[in-house]
Amino acid sequence: MGTDRNPYENFTHNVDEAAQQMGLDRVAYEFVKYPERQLKVSIPVEMDDGTVRLFEGYRVQHSTLRGPCKGGVRFHTSVCEDEVQALAGLTTLQCALVNIPYGGAYGGVNVDVNEISHRERCRLTRRYTAMILPFIGPNEDIPAPDMNTDEEIMGWIMDTYSMMKGHAVQGIVTGKPLDLGGSQGMEEAPAQGLTFVAREVLKRLKKPVDLTTAAVLGLGKVGSSVARLMYIAGIRIMAVGDITGALYCRSGLHIPGVLEHLAQGGTLDNYQEGGVQHISTEELLRLECDILVPAAVECQIHEKNVQEIGARIIIEGANCPVTWKADDVLREKGVLVVPDILANAGGMIVSYFEWVQNIQTLVWDGDEVSRMLRQIILKAFDDVWTKAQEDHITLRQSAYALALERVCRAKKIRGIFP
Repeated sequence: MGTDRNPYENFTHNVDEAAQQMGLDRVAYEFVKYPERQLKVSIPVEMDDGTVRLFEGYRVQHSTLRGPCKGGVRFHTSVCEDEVQALAGLTTLQCALVNIPYGGAYGGVNVDVNEISHRERCRLTRRYTAMILPFIGPNEDIPAPDMNTDEEIMGWIMDTYSMMKGHAVQGIVTGKPLDLGGSQGMEEAPAQGLTFVAREVLKRLKKPVDLTTAAVLGLGKVGSSVARLMYIAGIRIMAVGDITGALYCRSGLHIPGVLEHLAQGGTLDNYQEGGVQHISTEELLRLECDILVPAAVECQIHEKNVQEIGARIIIEGANCPVTWKADDVLREKGVLVVPDILANAGGMIVSYFEWVQNIQTLVWDGDEVSRMLRQIILKAFDDVWTKAQEDHITLRQSAYALALERVCRAKKIRGIFP
């Protein structure tokens, strides 16, 4: 994998850039580029036909400086050491930016979920949990859903951990079903947080919501909810896309109809509606629109396609969707980029709410969760926007600088043991 599309290289580049702008000595921040510890596991799973397959899994704990580790678990063929190291580091900075008392962690299994059955997925999850169990805990490292993992899988992790401990431990994971201690508002939290941020960006730019156009690339858990919430807010969604293709309608797609089609097992490439054109995802990226939300995988926008980007604002729904080389080009083009550690922080914030409810045996209603999410993420946005304006830097540079300052300050206060 070339440097431009290596998520860990992108992470360390952005850390170095922020540190240089802050005038930090390398000794003061170098530790941020490396995880505190990492675990690689070999996971034997008995398949439905009686054979045994080995899967490769990881759990990386980036930082415990500001609190327990926290971060997702993904099941995907892209899972590798560089990817989970980068995601764990990004999560540390994200938690620092929104000022919640966590450090970052990440993990996952290299597996094609389309090639294994539901029962095999359950056995894989439980064995993976058993393999990383000495690493995790409600006060040490709290996993959460990510790509191809959901509330059911979080329930299996909770059950496996609880069986090993001899009692129910709700706080071991977040993103659980409500009946197991999950939080109201968790499912839509990443998209709701992003939509709060999008509307605030438009407000700062004095752009009317009803005159705003958008395109969303990626219609998984985050992207589909973003499209729906932006549609409800009055933003005209001109295009959506995923691995099966993309749809375009200049006057705006009927997002409820598109999502209902997908929920019934359809795909974008067989969706039919008057006035809707089928285009490629490459054409979607070239569309002239106000907002582009890349909400699929890492490195969607890179040095080979960045010159063709037609959006005036990019709001990162996925982690690391823009490479550092592409980011430099977007800066020169005058494209406003709202970075992932701010834009998609809604999921982390509500994960924190769920954990707090679990460890204090509280239950908050959805309105309270939404109110607190809005308050925290808009405070972080205001911090980032203000610093960017004052220092004449990009929103990404501002976000990294604020987060890095908080992490380095925690390191300085705690010192080095022994």
